[in-house]
Amino acid sequence: MKTTRSSYKSISLSYMVAIGFLVLFCSASFAASTKMKPYVLASTSKVAHATAIKQTQAALTKAGFSIVGNYVPYKNAHIIIVTNALLKSTALKSKQGGFGATQRISVTLVKDEVQVAYTNPSYMFNAYRMKGDISPVANSLKAALGYVKEFGSSYGMTAASLRKYHYKIFMPYFDNPILNAKFDSHNTAVTTVENNLAKKVGGVSKVFRLDLGNNQTLIGVRLTKGCGGDKLIMDRIDKKVLKSTAHLPYEILVSDKKVMALPAKFRIAISFPSLSMVGSNSFYSIMCAPGSISKALTKVVGKS
Repeated sequence: MKTTRSSYKSISLSYMVAIGFLVLFCSASFAASTKMKPYVLASTSKVAHATAIKQTQAALTKAGFSIVGNYVPYKNAHIIIVTNALLKSTALKSKQGGFGATQRISVTLVKDEVQVAYTNPSYMFNAYRMKGDISPVANSLKAALGYVKEFGSSYGMTAASLRKYHYKIFMPYFDNPILNAKFDSHNTAVTTVENNLAKKVGGVSKVFRLDLGNNQTLIGVRLTKGCGGDKLIMDRIDKKVLKSTAHLPYEILVSDKKVMALPAKFRIAISFPSLSMVGSNSFYSIMCAPGSISKALTKVVGKS
């Protein structure tokens, strides 16, 4: 049987197409099965804490990130909150996506060593059920700050697991926000929250404000009172060698005329997914925090 040159080309093309589909399938399968952890350790060093903060801020700015806020929740801890055009546009593509409009970078002094770490963009992207491609943000942070390893979870979670995450049965999911306070307009909602934060109602004050457009505003807050205070919570549960300082700050999202926040039973759990239910340094040690946080934030929206 005589095989023509065109037949060879046809077979070769079919083979290449088949290989291409196989590579795409394997890549997709690998990505789907990749387990992620909440934080990325960028570096450790012996430089002065203040120097490390300035160097980190400069590196972020050089990489095209805008610094929207700085937060010092307690001694030896500094958190830099950043965004960029891609983060903001991606946040507008999904319901409650505004919660993922920033990345948090922590510069923490632990004994005589400075740890620079940041929230894992891919982890948060999936935990907050966002749409699009977050890899450019992850690549930019890696190039700007470095990459040692992911941490903050014993085993990590796949994208599918993160998108349907809740800590335990009967615990809230991402799409079960608290507050749900409604106002006459977006501007009225933002103004009410801003005014109450300025008064430090409920022991809550503003860390940053980010206007995303399309009547979406993300506001980072400092919690200071009672069992829901930032320092108290972190003192009790952030006990590992690598610090999860970038869990902070808590956020309020003003979406159109509605003000909402993520429930602490989700917001804390997604940042500390391996935290045990009982025992020392467990959720039991902060069992009063969810109610305390909800009560404080409810006062901020002027509904009690």
